[in-house]
Amino acid sequence: MEKIIFFGLVIPILGFVLYLGVTAIMKGVSAKSENKDNNNSLDNKDEASLDDQNNLSNEIEKLNNLLKDGVLTQEEFEKAKKKLLDN
Repeated sequence: MEKIIFFGLVIPILGFVLYLGVTAIMKGVSAKSENKDNNNSLDNKDEASLDDQNNLSNEIEKLNNLLKDGVLTQEEFEKAKKKLLDN
């Protein structure tokens, strides 16, 4: 009789502990997966940001060349540069 009572209490407790362990592991796996996805999206944003910076520097360089060639005045150059930097 004592064995039945003992196993009647131990088996549900053991099942509950296993349930908590599996739940914790699954949450950890899903959090790791989400973190990996976030890192990938940040890497893509960094690449896009670098492309934007390269495009911006290329545009300013073109404006500078126009200024040197005498096509633009200093005032026009400053306005165009300000417009590029504000965007």
